[in-house]
Amino acid sequence: MTVPSLMQNYQRQSYIAQLHKFYNELSQALIQYQTSANAVNLKEAGLNSNDNVAVFFKTYFKVIKECDTMDDCFAPAYLSLNSGKKLEGTYDKNMKSYVLASGAAIRPYYTGQSNKIINLGLDTNGPKGPNIVGRDFFFLYVYNNGLIDDTIGSDNSLNAPLSTEHREKMFTSMCLNDSDSGCFGKILNDNWQMNY
Repeated sequence: MTVPSLMQNYQRQSYIAQLHKFYNELSQALIQYQTSANAVNLKEAGLNSNDNVAVFFKTYFKVIKECDTMDDCFAPAYLSLNSGKKLEGTYDKNMKSYVLASGAAIRPYYTGQSNKIINLGLDTNGPKGPNIVGRDFFFLYVYNNGLIDDTIGSDNSLNAPLSTEHREKMFTSMCLNDSDSGCFGKILNDNWQMNY
């Protein structure tokens, strides 16, 4: 193995470790939140507006910086995985965002859309590079049943956990095609490996 490929493998493992850590912390916080409310799902527990989502993250995570938009918490721009094109207009930057004590930046947005209730932009290392979708920048989706998965795309009838086939379809049609979504499901399918 050459030195550049060793460095690339190390960097990918580092990105995955940061992503997996945040995923585990969020999963535990969602379970605790729902259990403490003695609720059957997250909406019933109170995750039913952007204001309540903000309270949730400020309660269950150590927030060191709060921003009115993504501009002050995230990198100025993100590049797509395959083409390296600057992503523009694929997500709304005008949402309250946070930097966590871990250095991760998050942008939660309550959608209330069917089973998928929160779109969560995550930069695992904040504004530091490489700022590429599928490397250090991901969109995760929180579902009303408390699970975290990838996007449902346009099929609002789907619920987490998503099928392996659906995740692969989203990876091919979105992550590999200059979108901000579809990469996280591939990582779940590949057992927390970045094989792309």
